[in-house]
Order: sequence, then structure tokens, then C-alpha cells
Amino acid sequence: MKLRILGSGTSTGVPEIGCTCPVCTSTDVRDKRLRTSALVETDDARILLDCGPDFREQMLRLPAFRSLDAVLISHEHYDHVGGIDDLRPFCRLGEIPLYGNAYTTTHLKERIPYCFAEHKYPGVPAIYLHEATPGVPFYVHTTEVMPIQVMHGRLPILGYRIAKRFGYVTDMVSMSEDSYELLKGVDVLVLNALRPKPHPTHQHFERALLVAARIGAKKTFLVHMSHHAGLHADISRQLPPDVYFACDGLEIDF
Repeated sequence: MKLRILGSGTSTGVPEIGCTCPVCTSTDVRDKRLRTSALVETDDARILLDCGPDFREQMLRLPAFRSLDAVLISHEHYDHVGGIDDLRPFCRLGEIPLYGNAYTTTHLKERIPYCFAEHKYPGVPAIYLHEATPGVPFYVHTTEVMPIQVMHGRLPILGYRIAKRFGYVTDMVSMSEDSYELLKGVDVLVLNALRPKPHPTHQHFERALLVAARIGAKKTFLVHMSHHAGLHADISRQLPPDVYFACDGLEIDF
């Protein structure tokens, strides 16, 4: 499998507009964080995880233009779905299924109804929605995807386990015992960690490290960081073994 971190930042991105803090003015490319998204490739599937407003820029950074087999949506907040219209070039290669929970699929139909109308306007994305049920696996070709419910504050959203080896969880603040069980044994985990101080709807660093230790992945990569998270170089030195501060463009083969 191959994983590429397309974006590692929170909803405002880093640098944040109008901010002159040390992180936002850093010249270290690792401190430039587009909105969180990832691309994973298995033996027979190329799967996008979230499709935020930076999707177009993220795709232009890739060395080649290739088809997408599915898009897995964690939840319907703009920083995770704002780039759906930019799937259009990929739809020339074939229709693309989008997966999300019932709340997400309902709100996407309301937010971008032209994409799902019976008689579509010419040129709209050729996409269709599938409702994913937590704990019930589905397949992208032969690649198994397990939707896993986690809590974004009081909002139930989805994480995903792909091909049994890779786990993706963002915007979480807590999860149930059943969800922990569904993530145990992954080789690589992508996990959100917003900042050092607690937050009502996102994990802060301490909570994220406790969750990472409990899941016990061989390697955990932290994403969805705000500018309050600090400088990449500084935070990386403070993390325990096998936990890493992700950065945009990072590629992991496993």
C-alpha cells in the first residue's frame, strides 16, 4: 500500500489569513498545511479520503493524472467537502462513488443538488452517493473498507479502516469501545491532533497520543493541525517513537 498526505491542516489552513505568528510566517515548507486529506493506493484501488477546498491544488502537485476509484468522506463540514466540484476532470475517466454516513449524504444532496439531479447540467461531476453504515464493510473493487463511527464533539462522523492495514481518523474528540476494537491492528494510522490545548470538538496533543498508544499502530501520523500546534521541527522532537507530525506531500509505503 501507498499513502500520500495531501493536506495536514485544520479548517483555516496554515498560514491562516492575516496571522503573523511564527508558524504562519515560517519558511519551513513543512509548516505550510493545506486542509486535511489523503490518498491511499492498494493493489487494485486508488481512494481519496476527504475532498476539501484545497483539492485542486493538492492534485496539481501530484506527478501524474490518474483515475480515482472512490472518495471516502468523514463528514460534511466544508473543509472536508469543499472540493467535490473539482472532481470533474477525474469523472472524465469514469463515474466516482462517494461514501459517507446518512447525515453527510443527506447534507451533500442539499448543498450541491446539481450534482445529484435527475437531469444534470452538462459538465457537472459524474458522482453518486453511497450511504456507509458504521461497522459494516464495503468494497472498492477487492479492497475492503470498514466505516468506523467517531465523535466530532456531539456530531457522529466516520473514520475508515482500509484493506485492514490502514486507519484514517480526523476531527475526532472521542470514540466508543467498539470503534477502538475496529481500529486495532492497523499498520499505519492517520489521526487528528489540533493543538496543545484542549478543544471541545477536536483532539488536542495529549489526547491524540493516548489514543495512538491505545490503538497501537506501528506508525501514527498526526494531521489536522492548526497554527497553534507549533513549528514542525519543534513538535517532531517531542513526539514518542513511532508517532510523527505529518506534513503535506509526505509519502508512506507499507
